[in-house]
Amino acid sequence: MRILLLLFVLTGITSCRTIKPVESTSTPVSHDAWTALLQKHVNAKGFVNYQGFIADSVQLNAYLETLSTHYPNPETWSRNEVLAYWINAYNAYTIQLVIRHYPVLSIKDIKPGIGFINSVWDIPFITIEGQTLDLNNIEHNILRKMDEPRIHFAVNCASYSCPKLRNEAYTANRLDAQLEDAAIQFINDPSRNLITTSSASVSSIFNWFTGDFTKNQSLRDFLNTYSRQKIADDTEINFMAYNWFLNEQ
Repeated sequence: MRILLLLFVLTGITSCRTIKPVESTSTPVSHDAWTALLQKHVNAKGFVNYQGFIADSVQLNAYLETLSTHYPNPETWSRNEVLAYWINAYNAYTIQLVIRHYPVLSIKDIKPGIGFINSVWDIPFITIEGQTLDLNNIEHNILRKMDEPRIHFAVNCASYSCPKLRNEAYTANRLDAQLEDAAIQFINDPSRNLITTSSASVSSIFNWFTGDFTKNQSLRDFLNTYSRQKIADDTEINFMAYNWFLNEQ
């Protein structure tokens, strides 16, 4: 997976900035510091103690500095190492963005304040190896290009309807099991997907990113891979309204 090339093809949909070549590092980074913060400030249900993250902002910023100066090397990093890096980066930088503007009722209340910037996800506040990115760059131009639909259950947008923020970092050696668990937990969570014997109301995530889930199968088949209650062929699939309130404890 040529991750370096992805930063050259960022389009005006997510950013109008030019991304220059960057240096990559041969040794994958440790995400232990991120795990320590998550275990301290995220409960089992995925709700976040943002005030706790504010108190530990020095540790959070130190971890983000590690990410900033250790860009994935596609020649020496495994695919799982690259995926884990970018999932953790998305989640950790989202926390940083929220605590910089805290208190807010919703991440969408954070206003860009910059001309030509469409949303909070387009704010260029992330620096990795000297290059400036936004959250949309990471999600759409890097993670989604890696052809792993389960990333949608791993990245967290700091909102109630998002898949819950895992209280441990994603790591290369456990990535498949972690993504599988995230998919099962999310799809079988009745507050985010309500699937019964006669109806199926699922997250808007499956509407927004339908193509990511249906490259090799139908959306129904994808959902049935993880849903404990299977969706019958004659059951209509509807999409739930998204709750953007902050996922705060």
